Amino acid sequence: MGRRNSCTIYVGNLPGDIREREVEDLFYKYGRIVDIDLKIPPRPPGYAFVEFEDPRDADDAIYGRDGYDFDGYRLRVELAHGGRAQSYSYDRPSSFSNGRRGGVSRRSEFRVMVDGLPSSASWQDLKDHMRRAGDVCFSDVYREGGATVGVVDYTNYDDMKYAIRKLDDTEFRNAFSRAYIRVRQYDARSRSRSRSLSYSRSRSYSRSVSRSPLPVDERFVILYI
Repeated sequence: MGRRNSCTIYVGNLPGDIREREVEDLFYKYGRIVDIDLKIPPRPPGYAFVEFEDPRDADDAIYGRDGYDFDGYRLRVELAHGGRAQSYSYDRPSSFSNGRRGGVSRRSEFRVMVDGLPSSASWQDLKDHMRRAGDVCFSDVYREGGATVGVVDYTNYDDMKYAIRKLDDTEFRNAFSRAYIRVRQYDARSRSRSRSLSYSRSRSYSRSVSRSPLPVDERFVILYI
């Protein structure tokens, strides 16, 4: 398969009055778009070809928009040659490094951190797991302090909050391993803190917490019995 074909998706069942800008709005968050070729026949529905810079972005767009309800039209999204999206077993470059994946167009403010992932976890494994709670527009996996950590962006606030409620302390699985994960709202400051988490298959975990000493107030003395 040529690179151009692997980067280009077919978008079918579009409304007859759709504009190119609206097609771009549907797909811009999945990655850098190289070209949009919109076709509006005399009788609807319309269709379009959207070419991305990276085949992984085309893959994401298919997973995120195939079957999506757009103004009453259920979209059909697939690779332009009619094939299935590719699966990538390797990790994407970290979005917290100098990698291209940190592009602004792919991120959202509705972000969660995922701790406790097995070392074999990939960005696609994480995305598949977290999609149970809503529409994921970005996922990444990276190593931090010997641990495997994930970051996931949702397209809206409700899905982010639901992910924290529904997927926190759930079992994450891939073809190689399984682990119970913790899901929390992303806090940029927390990345600099050390975390010690251990998980068991019984869904129990221990957490190492260091507490700051109580402030000293000369007027009060606290006694512990």
